[in-house]
Amino acid sequence: MIICIVGPTGVGKTKLSVELAKKLNAEIINADSMQVYRHLNIATAKIREEEKEGIPHHLFDIVDPTETYTVYDYQRDCRRKIEEISSRGKNIILVGGTGLYLKAALFDYRFPKEEKKMTENLSTDELIARLHRYTDKIEVDCHNQRRLVRLLERYENGTVEEKKGDRPLYEFKIIGLTLERDILYQRINQRVDQMVTEGIIEEARSFYDKNIHSKALLTGIGYKELYAYFDGNCTLEEAIEKIKQNSRHYAKRQYTFFNHQFKDIIWLSVNLEHFHQTVEEALDIIRK
Repeated sequence: MIICIVGPTGVGKTKLSVELAKKLNAEIINADSMQVYRHLNIATAKIREEEKEGIPHHLFDIVDPTETYTVYDYQRDCRRKIEEISSRGKNIILVGGTGLYLKAALFDYRFPKEEKKMTENLSTDELIARLHRYTDKIEVDCHNQRRLVRLLERYENGTVEEKKGDRPLYEFKIIGLTLERDILYQRINQRVDQMVTEGIIEEARSFYDKNIHSKALLTGIGYKELYAYFDGNCTLEEAIEKIKQNSRHYAKRQYTFFNHQFKDIIWLSVNLEHFHQTVEEALDIIRK
Protein backbone atom coordinates (compact mmCIF):
# COMPACT_ATOMS: atom_id res chain seq x y z
CA MET A 1 0.00 0.00 0.00
CA ILE A 2 1.24 3.47 -0.91
CA ILE A 3 -0.29 6.49 0.83
CA CYS A 4 0.61 10.04 -0.16
CA ILE A 5 0.20 12.87 2.33
CA VAL A 6 0.40 16.23 0.56
CA GLY A 7 -0.59 19.83 1.03
CA PRO A 8 0.88 23.26 1.63
CA THR A 9 3.62 24.13 4.06
CA GLY A 10 2.61 24.30 7.72
CA VAL A 11 -0.53 22.18 7.48
CA GLY A 12 0.58 19.16 9.54
CA LYS A 13 1.81 16.63 6.95
CA THR A 14 4.79 15.46 9.00
CA LYS A 15 2.76 14.83 12.15
CA LEU A 16 0.06 12.92 10.29
CA SER A 17 2.58 10.79 8.39
CA VAL A 18 4.22 9.57 11.61
CA GLU A 19 0.88 8.78 13.26
CA LEU A 20 -0.29 6.84 10.21
CA ALA A 21 3.02 4.99 9.87
CA LYS A 22 2.70 3.70 13.43
CA LYS A 23 -0.78 2.37 12.74
CA LEU A 24 -0.14 0.97 9.25
CA ASN A 25 3.25 -0.73 9.67
CA ALA A 26 4.67 1.77 7.19
CA GLU A 27 7.92 3.54 6.41
CA ILE A 28 8.10 7.14 5.25
CA ILE A 29 9.65 8.51 2.06
CA ASN A 30 10.36 12.22 1.74
CA ALA A 31 8.68 14.09 -1.13
CA ASP A 32 10.01 17.57 -0.42
CA SER A 33 12.63 18.96 -2.78
CA MET A 34 14.50 20.88 -0.05
CA GLN A 35 14.56 18.18 2.62
CA VAL A 36 16.84 15.97 0.50
CA TYR A 37 19.68 18.36 1.41
CA ARG A 38 21.89 17.85 4.43
CA HIS A 39 22.19 20.72 6.92
CA LEU A 40 19.23 22.67 5.48
CA ASN A 41 17.11 22.04 8.53
CA ILE A 42 15.38 25.10 9.91
CA ALA A 43 13.98 26.78 6.80
CA THR A 44 12.81 23.42 5.46
CA ALA A 45 11.10 22.49 8.75
CA LYS A 46 12.80 19.12 8.49
CA ILE A 47 11.61 16.46 10.90
CA ARG A 48 13.77 16.07 13.99
CA GLU A 49 15.07 12.69 15.07
CA GLU A 50 12.90 12.58 18.18
CA GLU A 51 9.80 13.34 16.10
CA LYS A 52 10.29 10.22 13.98
CA GLU A 53 9.25 8.00 16.90
CA GLY A 54 11.31 5.13 15.58
CA ILE A 55 9.69 5.12 12.14
CA PRO A 56 12.24 4.65 9.31
CA HIS A 57 12.49 7.76 7.13
CA HIS A 58 14.01 7.71 3.65
CA LEU A 59 15.42 10.28 1.18
CA PHE A 60 16.08 12.88 3.85
CA ASP A 61 19.61 14.35 4.07
CA ILE A 62 20.97 12.46 1.07
CA VAL A 63 22.92 15.17 -0.81
CA ASP A 64 25.01 18.19 0.15
CA PRO A 65 23.67 21.71 -0.56
CA THR A 66 26.50 22.21 -3.05
CA GLU A 67 25.20 19.34 -5.19
CA THR A 68 22.47 19.43 -7.82
CA TYR A 69 19.59 17.04 -7.23
CA THR A 70 17.03 16.85 -10.02
CA VAL A 71 13.50 15.54 -10.41
CA TYR A 72 14.98 12.67 -12.41
CA ASP A 73 17.30 11.83 -9.51
CA TYR A 74 14.33 11.77 -7.17
CA GLN A 75 12.28 9.62 -9.54
CA ARG A 76 15.06 7.04 -9.65
CA ASP A 77 15.72 7.07 -5.91
CA CYS A 78 12.08 7.06 -4.87
CA ARG A 79 11.16 4.13 -7.12
CA ARG A 80 14.08 2.16 -5.74
CA LYS A 81 12.92 2.86 -2.20
CA ILE A 82 9.36 1.86 -3.06
CA GLU A 83 10.58 -1.48 -4.37
CA GLU A 84 12.91 -2.01 -1.41
CA ILE A 85 10.31 -1.23 1.25
CA SER A 86 7.62 -3.24 -0.52
CA SER A 87 9.94 -6.24 -0.70
CA ARG A 88 10.07 -6.22 3.09
CA GLY A 89 6.29 -6.36 3.33
CA LYS A 90 5.94 -2.84 4.68
CA ASN A 91 3.49 -0.14 3.65
CA ILE A 92 4.76 3.18 2.31
CA ILE A 93 3.85 6.76 3.13
CA LEU A 94 5.10 9.47 0.78
CA VAL A 95 4.96 12.84 2.48
CA GLY A 96 5.84 16.29 1.22
CA GLY A 97 4.75 19.34 -0.68
CA THR A 98 6.72 18.99 -3.92
CA GLY A 99 4.04 17.85 -6.32
CA LEU A 100 6.38 17.33 -9.26
CA TYR A 101 8.41 14.84 -7.22
CA LEU A 102 5.29 12.76 -6.62
CA LYS A 103 4.17 13.05 -10.21
CA ALA A 104 7.54 11.88 -11.50
CA ALA A 105 7.82 8.99 -9.05
CA LEU A 106 4.31 7.58 -9.22
CA PHE A 107 3.32 8.16 -12.83
CA ASP A 108 4.66 7.25 -16.25
CA TYR A 109 6.70 10.46 -16.26
CA ARG A 110 9.68 10.24 -18.61
CA PHE A 111 13.09 11.77 -19.07
CA PRO A 112 14.07 10.18 -22.41
CA LYS A 113 17.83 10.82 -22.52
CA GLU A 114 18.47 9.82 -18.93
CA GLU A 115 16.18 6.79 -19.13
CA LYS A 116 17.88 5.49 -22.28
CA LYS A 117 21.27 5.54 -20.54
CA MET A 118 19.76 3.87 -17.51
CA THR A 119 17.98 1.20 -19.59
CA GLU A 120 21.16 0.13 -21.33
CA ASN A 121 22.85 -0.58 -17.99
CA LEU A 122 20.07 -2.66 -16.44
CA SER A 123 20.39 -6.37 -15.74
CA THR A 124 17.86 -8.85 -17.15
CA ASP A 125 16.03 -9.05 -13.82
CA GLU A 126 15.93 -5.25 -13.55
CA LEU A 127 14.60 -4.96 -17.11
CA ILE A 128 11.82 -7.41 -16.32
CA ALA A 129 10.96 -5.55 -13.10
CA ARG A 130 10.75 -2.25 -15.01
CA LEU A 131 8.56 -3.82 -17.70
CA HIS A 132 6.16 -5.08 -15.06
CA ARG A 133 5.37 -1.44 -14.28
CA TYR A 134 3.73 -1.27 -17.69
CA THR A 135 2.42 -4.77 -18.38
CA ASP A 136 1.83 -8.10 -16.64
CA LYS A 137 2.55 -10.05 -19.83
CA ILE A 138 5.98 -9.70 -21.46
CA GLU A 139 5.64 -10.88 -25.06
CA VAL A 140 9.35 -11.37 -25.81
CA ASP A 141 11.95 -13.91 -24.75
CA CYS A 142 12.83 -12.96 -21.15
CA HIS A 143 16.32 -14.41 -21.65
CA ASN A 144 17.01 -12.08 -24.58
CA GLN A 145 18.29 -8.88 -22.98
CA ARG A 146 18.41 -6.93 -26.25
CA ARG A 147 14.73 -7.59 -26.93
CA LEU A 148 13.85 -6.68 -23.35
CA VAL A 149 15.68 -3.36 -23.76
CA ARG A 150 13.87 -2.61 -27.03
CA LEU A 151 10.47 -3.44 -25.53
CA LEU A 152 11.13 -1.29 -22.46
CA GLU A 153 12.22 1.61 -24.63
CA ARG A 154 9.00 1.29 -26.64
CA TYR A 155 6.99 1.72 -23.47
CA GLU A 156 9.16 4.52 -22.10
CA ASN A 157 9.26 6.41 -25.41
CA GLY A 158 5.50 6.40 -25.62
CA THR A 159 5.11 4.13 -28.65
CA VAL A 160 3.09 1.59 -26.67
CA GLU A 161 1.16 3.92 -24.40
CA GLU A 162 -0.92 6.72 -25.87
CA LYS A 163 -0.02 9.26 -23.21
CA LYS A 164 3.13 10.07 -21.29
CA GLY A 165 3.12 11.07 -17.66
CA ASP A 166 -0.56 10.43 -16.88
CA ARG A 167 -0.64 6.70 -16.20
CA PRO A 168 0.03 5.65 -12.59
CA LEU A 169 2.68 2.97 -12.15
CA TYR A 170 1.51 2.00 -8.68
CA GLU A 171 -1.73 1.75 -6.75
CA PHE A 172 -1.88 4.57 -4.25
CA LYS A 173 -4.20 6.89 -2.38
CA ILE A 174 -3.46 10.58 -2.05
CA ILE A 175 -4.71 12.65 0.87
CA GLY A 176 -4.38 16.40 0.79
CA LEU A 177 -4.40 18.34 4.05
CA THR A 178 -6.00 21.73 4.14
CA LEU A 179 -6.91 24.57 6.49
CA GLU A 180 -8.96 27.71 6.14
CA ARG A 181 -6.76 30.19 4.30
CA ASP A 182 -6.61 32.76 7.12
CA ILE A 183 -5.59 30.10 9.63
CA LEU A 184 -3.02 28.61 7.25
CA TYR A 185 -1.43 31.98 6.54
CA GLN A 186 -1.32 32.75 10.26
CA ARG A 187 0.45 29.45 10.89
CA ILE A 188 2.92 30.15 8.11
CA ASN A 189 3.74 33.55 9.59
CA GLN A 190 4.15 32.04 13.04
CA ARG A 191 6.36 29.30 11.65
CA VAL A 192 8.70 31.86 10.09
CA ASP A 193 8.93 33.72 13.41
CA GLN A 194 9.75 30.40 15.10
CA MET A 195 12.44 29.72 12.50
CA VAL A 196 14.09 33.03 13.38
CA THR A 197 14.04 32.04 17.05
CA GLU A 198 15.51 28.62 16.22
CA GLY A 199 18.40 30.15 14.28
CA ILE A 200 17.53 30.34 10.59
CA ILE A 201 19.59 33.51 10.19
CA GLU A 202 22.67 31.81 11.61
CA GLU A 203 22.01 28.68 9.54
CA ALA A 204 21.82 30.67 6.30
CA ARG A 205 24.81 32.81 7.30
CA SER A 206 26.98 29.72 7.78
CA PHE A 207 26.54 28.87 4.09
CA TYR A 208 26.87 32.46 2.92
CA ASP A 209 30.15 32.89 4.78
CA LYS A 210 31.48 29.78 3.01
CA ASN A 211 30.57 31.42 -0.31
CA ILE A 212 28.10 28.65 -1.13
CA HIS A 213 25.74 29.95 -3.79
CA SER A 214 24.20 26.71 -5.02
CA LYS A 215 20.77 26.32 -6.57
CA ALA A 216 19.32 24.98 -3.31
CA LEU A 217 20.34 28.09 -1.40
CA LEU A 218 19.56 30.62 -4.11
CA THR A 219 16.06 29.28 -4.77
CA GLY A 220 14.98 27.82 -1.42
CA ILE A 221 12.49 29.95 0.49
CA GLY A 222 14.11 31.16 3.68
CA TYR A 223 17.63 31.12 2.27
CA LYS A 224 17.34 33.24 -0.85
CA GLU A 225 15.69 36.09 1.09
CA LEU A 226 18.40 36.05 3.76
CA TYR A 227 21.11 35.97 1.10
CA ALA A 228 19.60 39.20 -0.25
CA TYR A 229 19.90 40.65 3.26
CA PHE A 230 23.53 39.50 3.60
CA ASP A 231 24.24 41.10 0.21
CA GLY A 232 22.90 44.39 1.57
CA ASN A 233 19.92 44.52 -0.75
CA CYS A 234 17.31 44.75 2.03
CA THR A 235 16.94 45.03 5.77
CA LEU A 236 16.56 41.98 8.02
CA GLU A 237 12.94 42.93 8.71
CA GLU A 238 12.26 43.11 4.97
CA ALA A 239 13.89 39.73 4.42
CA ILE A 240 11.79 38.07 7.12
CA GLU A 241 8.62 39.60 5.75
CA LYS A 242 9.59 38.40 2.28
CA ILE A 243 10.02 34.85 3.61
CA LYS A 244 6.49 34.98 4.98
CA GLN A 245 5.09 36.39 1.74
CA ASN A 246 6.88 33.87 -0.48
CA SER A 247 5.79 31.01 1.79
CA ARG A 248 2.16 32.10 1.52
CA HIS A 249 2.41 32.39 -2.26
CA TYR A 250 4.03 28.96 -2.45
CA ALA A 251 1.19 27.44 -0.42
CA LYS A 252 -1.29 28.83 -2.93
CA ARG A 253 0.67 27.34 -5.84
CA GLN A 254 0.80 23.98 -4.06
CA TYR A 255 -2.99 23.83 -3.86
CA THR A 256 -3.25 24.66 -7.55
CA PHE A 257 -0.74 22.01 -8.58
CA PHE A 258 -2.25 19.19 -6.53
CA ASN A 259 -5.79 19.95 -7.69
CA HIS A 260 -4.69 20.06 -11.32
CA GLN A 261 -2.33 17.07 -11.38
CA PHE A 262 -3.99 14.62 -8.99
CA LYS A 263 -7.63 14.14 -9.97
CA ASP A 264 -8.29 11.51 -7.27
CA ILE A 265 -6.93 13.57 -4.38
CA ILE A 266 -9.11 13.55 -1.26
CA TRP A 267 -8.88 16.76 0.74
CA LEU A 268 -9.05 16.52 4.50
CA SER A 269 -9.58 19.55 6.72
CA VAL A 270 -7.14 19.39 9.64
CA ASN A 271 -8.54 19.58 13.16
CA LEU A 272 -5.76 21.42 14.98
CA GLU A 273 -7.32 21.16 18.44
CA HIS A 274 -8.17 17.45 18.18
CA PHE A 275 -5.58 16.11 15.79
CA HIS A 276 -6.44 12.51 16.63
CA GLN A 277 -9.71 13.07 14.76
CA THR A 278 -7.74 14.00 11.65
CA VAL A 279 -5.75 10.79 12.04
CA GLU A 280 -8.95 8.73 12.29
CA GLU A 281 -10.47 10.47 9.27
CA ALA A 282 -7.34 9.74 7.27
CA LEU A 283 -7.48 6.09 8.30
CA ASP A 284 -11.12 5.91 7.19
CA ILE A 285 -10.12 7.24 3.76
CA ILE A 286 -7.29 4.72 3.48
CA ARG A 287 -9.42 1.74 4.49
CA LYS A 288 -12.22 2.43 2.00
